[in-house]
Amino acid sequence: MKNIFKLIVVFPKAVLAISLAICLGIGVFSYKLEIDASTQTLLLENDKDLAIWREIAKRYESKNFLVIAYTPNSSLLSKQSLNKIEAISKELESLESVDSVFSILKAPLLTNNPNLSISELIDDVPNLSKSGIDMSAAKDELLNSPLYKSSLTSSDFKTTSILVNLKDDEIYTKFLEQIAALKNSTKELSKSEQEELANLEIEFKKYRDVQRIAEHENIAKIREIIERHRGDERLFLGGISMIANDMVGFVKNDLAIYGSSVLLLLGLCLWLFFRQVRFVVLPVIVCFLSVILASGLFGLLGYEITVISSNYIALQLIITISVVIHLIVAYRELYLKHINYTNAQLVYLTLRSKFNPCFFAIFTTVIGFLSLCLSDIKPIIMLGAMMSVSISISLLVVFFIFGSLLMLLKKKAPKMSFENHFKLTQWCANLAINNPKIIYAISIIIVVIGIYGITQLRVENSFIGYFKSDTEIYQGMKVIDQELGGTIPLDVIIKFNPIKDNFSDDELSDFEDEFASEANDAKYWFNAYRLEIIKKVDKFLNQRDFIGNVGSLATLLEVGKSINKDSELDPLALSLIYKNLPDEYKELILTPYLNIENNEVRFSIRTIDSDPNLRRDEFVKSLKTDLEELLKNEPVEVQVAGVMVLYNNMLQALFSSQADTFIFVVLALFLVFVVIFRSLKLSAIGIVANLVPLCAVFGIMGIAGIPLDIMSITIAAISLGIGVDDIIHYIHRFKNENRLYGVTESIKRSHASIGYAMYYTSFAIFLGFSVMILSNFWPTIYFGVLTDLVMVMMLLGALILLPAMIVSLYKR
Repeated sequence: MKNIFKLIVVFPKAVLAISLAICLGIGVFSYKLEIDASTQTLLLENDKDLAIWREIAKRYESKNFLVIAYTPNSSLLSKQSLNKIEAISKELESLESVDSVFSILKAPLLTNNPNLSISELIDDVPNLSKSGIDMSAAKDELLNSPLYKSSLTSSDFKTTSILVNLKDDEIYTKFLEQIAALKNSTKELSKSEQEELANLEIEFKKYRDVQRIAEHENIAKIREIIERHRGDERLFLGGISMIANDMVGFVKNDLAIYGSSVLLLLGLCLWLFFRQVRFVVLPVIVCFLSVILASGLFGLLGYEITVISSNYIALQLIITISVVIHLIVAYRELYLKHINYTNAQLVYLTLRSKFNPCFFAIFTTVIGFLSLCLSDIKPIIMLGAMMSVSISISLLVVFFIFGSLLMLLKKKAPKMSFENHFKLTQWCANLAINNPKIIYAISIIIVVIGIYGITQLRVENSFIGYFKSDTEIYQGMKVIDQELGGTIPLDVIIKFNPIKDNFSDDELSDFEDEFASEANDAKYWFNAYRLEIIKKVDKFLNQRDFIGNVGSLATLLEVGKSINKDSELDPLALSLIYKNLPDEYKELILTPYLNIENNEVRFSIRTIDSDPNLRRDEFVKSLKTDLEELLKNEPVEVQVAGVMVLYNNMLQALFSSQADTFIFVVLALFLVFVVIFRSLKLSAIGIVANLVPLCAVFGIMGIAGIPLDIMSITIAAISLGIGVDDIIHYIHRFKNENRLYGVTESIKRSHASIGYAMYYTSFAIFLGFSVMILSNFWPTIYFGVLTDLVMVMMLLGALILLPAMIVSLYKR
């Protein structure tokens, strides 16, 4: 490295020109960076429940849909309200992307005329769009019918939902199925199959990008329709497609805010510390070029930014500025120490003296980020990979660009006004030297409280809780969740065993046995045994906490009883309904809940995501266990699947992987410390000084009831990787001082020199992460606030606990 540093000092203009050419030449590809905020990025590809869910989606036609929650100023059934619903529906149906629109206007009113027989109802199903409707009876049915209550209309009859069914994208689905089939193959892929998979992924990405633009335009058109009809009434849009679309906007907004705000705040704190324009402008230039180079490289490689990896710009800026600050502090210190040296000598000595500690500081940070790649979640993997690459780039850019730019400036005396008036580091040194026992006692208390708090930690993923209350996503989801039957879908599948096992000896006579092979035909499928199990499961689900709307065949049975003069529908009547009911209504009340071909029924559940008492992992596990217990004597199989299961599996897997890799990260950092410090004792001291603050922060999270989510779970690995930088720089300086001075004096001198650099970098990191509170995404906000807390605790650990342990344990 000495020769490289000499090259920078001797040929600064050439080095700068080549470096700028590389940065800008690759940086132009940053325009290729794309954002992927789809739900697919948050799924475990090897999750067995994902395969089950995809199979269920094939058997039960589940259209992609949007929901409009409408709360008129007048009654829902007033002419004004119905006219508005009709006008909105017609405009929506005219859109190319919309397959159909369902509202209270099309809802079949099966009990509106009690004099009609079942066969007459089937022939001409009444609804609000037809004449001769009894409005009082219609309101009663919409409020109380199991088909509609707390789903199509709210319990107070003030809000209704307009369901916008979007056209199926069969090409998109086929791509996913083909890719999943190859990726999940049990045998090793041949060369041709690997090529096929690579080509499929390229073609899928091209098709998806085109469709994403079209989907964005479609949602914009739907919003225009809503806005035209809103007036002073409440109209909210909700749905997975809308969330994915809005998340792209959030990510773009965060990228712009993080980059500009972090640079501005870092520039201000650099001026506060150094009071010289050169030490503000040079770091900003270095940070800007580092981000441009990294972004261009990611664009060139085809990387995609997700809602999680969108933080890479802020993280890279923060880590880059910390390296630059250490170089600035070293340069200023060398200037005061060697007042007669030339600028070239000072720059050379700065680069040479700081390369080792900066290299190992970045190396340990890379270890922390690389641990994220051991998870199975794409956004987490991408964050780990992108940060490992970007901060490695930053290390090179800092030394080449900063060194060459500083060489082109004239030597200038530093202004030390901040150091002369700010005595925190000296106070920390005296505290560590004179009161080690008090520090140990406080640390032990912190660890005990932290361990207790860690035992209280929980993993949760409330979708509504992810967004700020002033966003349309939050407002729409809250109305749907609390007033229209819940938001997060969950499926319960009851699969019946072969028909012979489902009949008693009396029911299955010799004559019937001849027709057992046809028992799964529609005219034979409905029988008292199956219907009884369906009603039992439906009743069980409706009595569970945290479950809103439950859609099942039992809903039809209950409605059928009310239209059949309070008598249960017999199997013959159900067969008649199944065969003759118009497809429009069959798709509403039958086919989503029944698959005769596979001899199974489906219970479509929506959970109350906004309930603060909902513990999703516990809920999903207990639901399946209790269902199996309920049906233990019946020859059936139970499956619980859906979005809630998939996201819960993802979080649990992430938590488990991070818990496992945390030990790996600690051991890896310890080995790196041993290599750097050549001392087992100093290495152990350094690790302990980092673990105590981390324990405190996670303890605070547990005691405060802050759940671990997709971002906060990663704090341990990331913070440990960043936090060890101070430890490395401090012990590196301490060892240099300890060659000439005793332990106590070495600590004082280290605090008076590198201690300021540690404070500057920690303050800069604190400001950088604080920018994340501007996000619309609560996990990002929590991540920023909690990481700030970690950085403060780690700085105190490095300035107080670390030297206290050195005083007590390191005798040299």
